[in-house]
Amino acid sequence: MMEEQAIIKEQLHALGIVVIIPTYNNARTLRRVLDGVLLYTDAIIVVNDGSTDGTAQILESYPQVDLLTFTQNQGKGMALRAGIKQARKHQFSYAITIDSDGQHYPSDIPVFVKELARAEKPTLLIGSRNMRQDAVPRKSSFGNRFSNFWFWFETGIRLTDTQSGFRAYPLRAISGRFYTRKFEFEIEIIVRAAWRAVPVKNVPIEVLYDPEERVSHFRPFKDFTRISILNTVLVFLTFFYILPRNFFRSFKKKSLLDFFRENILGSEDSPEKKALSIGLGVFMGIAPFWGFQTAITITLAVFFRLNKVLAFAFSNISFAPLIPLVIYASLLVGGLVFPSSPAFQLDNVSLATIQTHLWQYLVGSLLLAASMALLFGSVSYLLLKINQRKSVSTR
Repeated sequence: MMEEQAIIKEQLHALGIVVIIPTYNNARTLRRVLDGVLLYTDAIIVVNDGSTDGTAQILESYPQVDLLTFTQNQGKGMALRAGIKQARKHQFSYAITIDSDGQHYPSDIPVFVKELARAEKPTLLIGSRNMRQDAVPRKSSFGNRFSNFWFWFETGIRLTDTQSGFRAYPLRAISGRFYTRKFEFEIEIIVRAAWRAVPVKNVPIEVLYDPEERVSHFRPFKDFTRISILNTVLVFLTFFYILPRNFFRSFKKKSLLDFFRENILGSEDSPEKKALSIGLGVFMGIAPFWGFQTAITITLAVFFRLNKVLAFAFSNISFAPLIPLVIYASLLVGGLVFPSSPAFQLDNVSLATIQTHLWQYLVGSLLLAASMALLFGSVSYLLLKINQRKSVSTR
């Protein structure tokens, strides 16, 4: 045991790891947590988040720790933010965070260290607890499943535990600016890390739920509401910024020939799915959703499980030289439903023209978008079917 602790101590120092312990009124368990962490490292930052029990007196007997003290309770998120800021100030590469309520075992620190030592790039680790134990409160188990689902929905990464406070943060890879202040901070930081392409993984840890010792400061109604609001914002950003951004970045790397080979001929999607994707792209490219076409197109493609690349590509049918022609055609089609005067000319199509014939343009663009989507989708389907048959016959 002593030999293993010595090895872990060396690895903690070599990897530039500091341990951050946020604490608020956990005087009954704090000393045990501190003594356990000190078996592995003296690089400890404790953030006393305005405790009113005997926490301050306990910390006086640990002069070797780097102590930050809030005069008033500010929330776990603010405590972690202060600890991370202090760790960055001292040029640490990783910060392992551990709760002070006694549910985590410091003896699991080697699990994080060993995983970080073999990681090929900066990685964010979250301790995965056994939430099926009889001692685990039902609200904690439900909250964890709830959080796991939304993390997957926002990042595409499946984890078994996203609420554990026993974690390892790669300080140079995660964001340098945060927005949340309470328990929801631990959701914000892992989602935004995943959005920055930082690997987020679980590692197995032990957990202790002792109702006689453990003091939880989670307020079910207030904190659950804050978490729900945060997830609403994150879902909106996922569909209207992150997915389009990631897709556009990958799309820019392809040449036109590569795009045709991979996404039209080489894709394993059925001709029906490809044709629907093309039809969706054409519809969105012509429909009057200026400024939001890319975001809405990719969102719908994800929702209906279509080919995102094809939908995005064909949504650009209204590229700059064709915009006046598309507007003109929309006005002509709209004119069949809403005849108006004065008449308009192709060489005089402008925003003023659209304002004068607004309903004519809106109805016409939707009708034109639907008819062109049907035309492009049908022709694409026939051509793809012919190509599929030729491929089968030449095998």
